[in-house]
Amino acid sequence: MQIQAKTLIQSMVLSTVVLFAAQVNASPERGLEIATERKARDEGWGDSVATMKMILQNAQGESSTREMRLQSFEIDGDGDKGLTIFDQPRDVKGTAFLNHSHSVEADDQWLYLPALKRVKRISSRNKSGPFMGSEFAYEDLSSFELEKYTFNYLGDKQVADTQAFLVEQIPTDKNSGYTKLLVWLDQEYYRPIKIEFYDRKGALLKTLQFDDYKQYLNQYWRAHTMAMVNHQNGKSTTLTTSNLDFQTGLSEKDFEKNVLKRVK
Repeated sequence: MQIQAKTLIQSMVLSTVVLFAAQVNASPERGLEIATERKARDEGWGDSVATMKMILQNAQGESSTREMRLQSFEIDGDGDKGLTIFDQPRDVKGTAFLNHSHSVEADDQWLYLPALKRVKRISSRNKSGPFMGSEFAYEDLSSFELEKYTFNYLGDKQVADTQAFLVEQIPTDKNSGYTKLLVWLDQEYYRPIKIEFYDRKGALLKTLQFDDYKQYLNQYWRAHTMAMVNHQNGKSTTLTTSNLDFQTGLSEKDFEKNVLKRVK
């Protein structure tokens, strides 16, 4: 037991030294360059409609499943818009979440609760709160915008059999629930492989893993499995996509606030 404890301590010290060395050699210029390329490769898709499942699992391993649809609309010069509609089970059916991401200003977010027949606005101060009881926070649902972060390139890393860039993202919003995000991007397509989220005390809070990527319109990559694990409470949430269509004819009018009470 003493040998195992000693080995564990040595491993933790080594990991800390490696991360510290990476931060010492961090390059903000290279970090921004990588992030800019990531953003540029995912522009021009227009709109999309996805059919998804949300699987919630507690610390004891018990799980429940929700069925949902996600409509997305790309906005030129600002953050994207998204409308999430829950179809199953009965206790969440008709619940709808509307998200207007912004590149500079705070996101506009609303939640429609059919049982109360009212639309609740999500305050920017509450963006770190859990979305529908999941391990995803409201701010995790925002589109990726360069202005939301400052960036540091921390080096090249091997993730399984994939060569990746490791980029540190520090939120610029004072209301963010995170002090930093560590993002691993594959070097061929600039797709996120893994993201670590650190809480306001600087401790590791969550890890988001991206798997089962598929390419659309010969350009755009989407992960059909996204698994968020909360290391502090033992819970997890997995989002799986069963169907995804692009350029379906949606317009900006489909994402106005008044659509929330009319979703079907």
